[in-house]
Amino acid sequence: MKKILFIVCAVLAAFTQSAMAWTSYNYVSADELKGWLQASSPILLVDIQEKKDFAAHHIKASLETNAYPVESDHDRQTIDPAVKLAHANSYAAVVVVCPRGKGGAKRAYDYLAAKGVPEAKLRILAGGMENWPHKEWVVSR
Repeated sequence: MKKILFIVCAVLAAFTQSAMAWTSYNYVSADELKGWLQASSPILLVDIQEKKDFAAHHIKASLETNAYPVESDHDRQTIDPAVKLAHANSYAAVVVVCPRGKGGAKRAYDYLAAKGVPEAKLRILAGGMENWPHKEWVVSR
């Protein structure tokens, strides 16, 4: 019985920690972001997709950083122009756009937060470009 209780507690602890990691980031849905774009809200779209993916498809007015996968110092440094813009302008939101809205987006979000961009303004596009359904807002080169 003690073993079962221990296993249940361990599983619950792991689940709680995983859930906390998920909720520690602010997300924006595709539909909500589309509404902000239609309303011309002051938004900084920080697109971290690789160069070829950005060229294939990105949201209008996105800042190209090519920072993905945001794992090296060089990757992070490519986000610095977004940091400068975020500090120099009064954006309602700073939205990180990545291929799928997962690890790379979280690392970019963490970098922006570490550089002083208020977390209250930071968002990750849920699902990333892979799940962006609003083709009228997509640009390709």
